[in-house]
Amino acid sequence: MKKVLVILAMGAFFASCGSSETKVEEAAATVDSAVTATVDSAAAAVGAVVDSAAAKVDSVAAKVDSAIKK
Repeated sequence: MKKVLVILAMGAFFASCGSSETKVEEAAATVDSAVTATVDSAAAAVGAVVDSAAAKVDSVAAKVDSAIKK
């Protein structure tokens, strides 16, 4: 009878350890997705600034070209 109780206790212990591992994995996945979203958002903002600056440079270059052709 003692062996059965020990086996049941071990099963309960391992079951509780497994569920906390799942919680840790879920928390890590949540953090990972939050970090990925933040990085993607920052990259999009930087890309927008770079695109805007490139458009301004192109505009100035076009004005210079048109002034040279006159």
